[in-house]
Amino acid sequence: MERKLHLPAKPERHRRFGSVEAVKGIKPTDKEQMKDIQNTPNDYFFDIDHVGVSNVSHPILIASSLKPFTQTTIGAFSFTTSLARDRKGINMSRLTEQLQRYHEANWTVDFHTLKDFAKDLAGNMEQESASVSVSFPWYFERISPETKLSGLMHADIHMTVSYHENKGFSQTAGITAHINEQAEMPDDFKAELLAAAETNASAKLHPVLKRPDEKRVTEQAYENPRFVEDVLRLTAADLYEMDWISAFEIECRNEESIHLHDAVARLSFSKC
Repeated sequence: MERKLHLPAKPERHRRFGSVEAVKGIKPTDKEQMKDIQNTPNDYFFDIDHVGVSNVSHPILIASSLKPFTQTTIGAFSFTTSLARDRKGINMSRLTEQLQRYHEANWTVDFHTLKDFAKDLAGNMEQESASVSVSFPWYFERISPETKLSGLMHADIHMTVSYHENKGFSQTAGITAHINEQAEMPDDFKAELLAAAETNASAKLHPVLKRPDEKRVTEQAYENPRFVEDVLRLTAADLYEMDWISAFEIECRNEESIHLHDAVARLSFSKC
């Protein structure tokens, strides 16, 4: 037998659970009539180095030296500016408004455009410095060693650009493939960092492997065992020999198959 419920109308249900009718506000709703509290000058005791937003997900266009040469991917952004002592806060909506303007202009995310973005951000926010960080998956074609079948691999890229009106620009980038690398570097870096990470592991990873490929890769890994300490030091040697890298940080993690724990190692080095 079907059970019948006698429910009151939805407005009455809401009232029963505590909802009340909206009270008409008396404060202005037009932007021109609303006081900008965050921009009100006063002595707020301290300068702030970075204030802004993070975890902003947005589609981006990137260029690659490996196939596919042009890619649309998803970037996770952080935008920050400095905040002078005489300003209470920043107008955070301007951060994502600028992202939308660059998106509508069909920008390609690289160090050149990130520098433009950071400098514009500082100017638009009327602050002396600004930073923009973005991380995204980068895809590249990989050919299997024996059957020559192609497939797409990916690595996670991290890029940060900072601008200061007196000190100029600084830029860092990193990649997470077999290991996590971060370094100060010039504009084209993805393929070189990928090679430093992969060529020092026991064997490369592949998206497509047939039995002959599996035999080749398995034997290669068996003949080239690498502990986390080995991978870290070998990769550090490659990065040290790259003239355009002035400093780097590396982390390696082996996900163990015969232990209940992972093996980890970290290393940082500055040539200065």
